Amino acid sequence: MRYLAPRILLSAAGFAVSLVCAQASAQMFNTVQLNAAAPGQSGGMLGVAGISTPEYQGSAKNRKLIVPVVDYQWSNGWFAGGSNGLGYNFSADPQFNYGVRVTGDIGRKEKRAKLLRGLGDIDARPEVGAFFTFNSSTNTFFGSSVRYGAGNDRKGLLFDLSAGFNESWNQNLRAGASLGASYANDNYMQSFFGINSAQAARSSHKIYTPKAGLRNTYVSAFVSYMVDQRTSLSLIVTSDRLAGDAKASPLSEKTRTSSIVGAVSYHF
Repeated sequence: MRYLAPRILLSAAGFAVSLVCAQASAQMFNTVQLNAAAPGQSGGMLGVAGISTPEYQGSAKNRKLIVPVVDYQWSNGWFAGGSNGLGYNFSADPQFNYGVRVTGDIGRKEKRAKLLRGLGDIDARPEVGAFFTFNSSTNTFFGSSVRYGAGNDRKGLLFDLSAGFNESWNQNLRAGASLGASYANDNYMQSFFGINSAQAARSSHKIYTPKAGLRNTYVSAFVSYMVDQRTSLSLIVTSDRLAGDAKASPLSEKTRTSSIVGAVSYHF
């Protein structure tokens, strides 16, 4: 357990961050962190997380959610769960993770805000993609991923980059921070931040056609405490900032939004 416990701390925090980003800023699955088990072993976690997060990316109002924590990875390279999606890691080296996966975009419901009235729902869609992550021996990491399939036309593409660090303060306490950015193609930007002619006719908005470019940047910090060898408590705060045409969208009430999550996880 001396090796596994620090990895578990990072895993629990990373999963909770993914949950926050999924609701607050559409950043779910932006990087892959396979820390639920030691290299060459199988393992997972179960738990629950409480989240305060914006109604949609760019919303000025927050909502509160209680969501399950489920994640598992197998010794043969397969993994599945809410933090990383369903995929396969081709690398046996714990410093390098690279592979393919299937994730999901949660879409957006028109009823979430008055600004969305007349725009229609954006359906949840499966995404296919690939990832690469480097975990250094100094407790820092660099991650990248590409995902394709979001939006009602199923052609939305996101390219994500992130970097961060984590540090153990003692045998039970670990803390860290990360920052990242996401680039979106024309289709993704139009689906989530644009207004087409039909939507303009049904709503109070004018036609808006955003171009491909930087969608957002974010910074996140976490602290995680091991109650015992298998149970952890995590607190994560994330600040997200829209950029480019996403920031200028008539749907973006607030350029910078924040999210908070608290999670308890059991690791096995």
